[in-house]
Amino acid sequence: MTLISMLLALIIERLAVRSDAWQAGRYCRGYVRFTAGSALSRLSSHNLGQFLWLAIPGGVVMLLLCMADSHLLNLLVNTVVLLLAIGCWHYRQLYKQYLNAMERGDEEAAFITMQQIRTDMGSNKEQHSYGQLLVWLNFRYYAAVVFWFLLLGAFGVITYALVRHLQEAVDEQDSADYASCLGSDSKVNCVAHWAEWFPARLFGLGFALVGHFSRASTALLGYFLDFTADNEQVVVDVATAAETLPADSLNTLEDSSYMVQLAKRNMLFFLALTAILTLTGWLG
Repeated sequence: MTLISMLLALIIERLAVRSDAWQAGRYCRGYVRFTAGSALSRLSSHNLGQFLWLAIPGGVVMLLLCMADSHLLNLLVNTVVLLLAIGCWHYRQLYKQYLNAMERGDEEAAFITMQQIRTDMGSNKEQHSYGQLLVWLNFRYYAAVVFWFLLLGAFGVITYALVRHLQEAVDEQDSADYASCLGSDSKVNCVAHWAEWFPARLFGLGFALVGHFSRASTALLGYFLDFTADNEQVVVDVATAAETLPADSLNTLEDSSYMVQLAKRNMLFFLALTAILTLTGWLG
C-alpha cells in the first residue's frame, strides 16, 4: 500500500494536478484561519502548545483511519495526502516561465522568475545558483515528503507540510492570523530544521550514489554529524559535488537542467529502494 500510494500520487501530480485545490498551502491557510477564530488560538500561541497545534491535523486524520480500519480507505487517504503535500503547481508554473525566458534569451525575466521562486520558498541563500535552488525545491516538495510518509505515514506528511508552509509564510506575515500562529520566526525555523535534518543527509547519500560518489560522499561526511549546519546548504553542497559543472555554466539552462535531472535520479533511486523494501517485507 505504501509504494502504491507513492506511485499514484507522483503520477497524478505530474499529469493531472492543475489547480490550487490540490496544493497543501490552501488547507494550511484554512487551518490557520480556523485557529484564529477558535479556542485553538490559545494553544497555537503557547510555547509548548504550538507543537501540539502542529500535530493536530495529522493526528485527527490518523485517528479517523484507525477507527475506519479499511485498507482501501487508507490507500485513498494516503494518496490524497501525498498528492496535496507534493503539489507544487505554483512552482511548476514559475519554472516553465523561467525555461521560456531562457529559451528566448531573456536573462532579466529568467532572473526575476527565479527570484520569485526564492522568495516564495523563504530561501535567503542569494549565492545559490538557479540549479541549486531547484534542487532544494525538489527536496522540500518531494524527498522530505516521501521520507516522512515512509516513517510516519499520513501523520508525518501532514505535519511536515504544515511546518513547511509556515516557514514559507514567515516572510509574508501580512495578517494577524499568521502572526499569532507563527509565534517567532526562530521557533518555526527550528522545527523545520529538525524536520529536515536527517532527510537532508539521507538524500545526500542518494546524491552520492547516483552522482560522483567520491566527491559527494566527502562533502556529505563533513556534514553528517553537524547538527547546526543549514539543511539547504547541506543539500546544495552535496548535490553540487555529485554533479560538478563548469563555473561559467552557473545560472544557465545547462546548470538548471543537470541539477533537476540529478534530483530526479535521486528520487527514482529511493523509489526503487522502497520497492525492494516492500517486496522483502520491510515496508507495509
